[in-house]
Amino acid sequence: MPYYDYRCLDCRRRFEVFMTYAEYGTRAVHCVHCGSERVQRRIGAVRVTQSVESRMEMLADPANMADLERNPRKLGQMMRQLSSETGDDMGAAFDEVVGRLERGQTPEDIERDIPELGSELGGGGGDFDD
Repeated sequence: MPYYDYRCLDCRRRFEVFMTYAEYGTRAVHCVHCGSERVQRRIGAVRVTQSVESRMEMLADPANMADLERNPRKLGQMMRQLSSETGDDMGAAFDEVVGRLERGQTPEDIERDIPELGSELGGGGGDFDD
């Protein structure tokens, strides 16, 4: 049996009412704070859950991959979203690289500015393509 959210149009306070599906629309609702009959049903945000597989498929969609080599901001955003979707803490070096990409710095510029990041990220001699 669900709870329904309401807002009183007189005292402006929010409250919940518990009722069966059969009661909804037939039972009078009054503000639990001031007793007013002038109440309005509040519709909450709708949440849609997707499996991990479907979220990863969306990220791997070729349309999302287009232009990544020429657009460091888009690459950084995609990397941040991927990290968020997996729920893994990728570490400070990852956050540094993604932050720089999101600010528009190219991977080549990042590698030149911070050559030691390649080994911290698991690369061979500081090259992102290893």
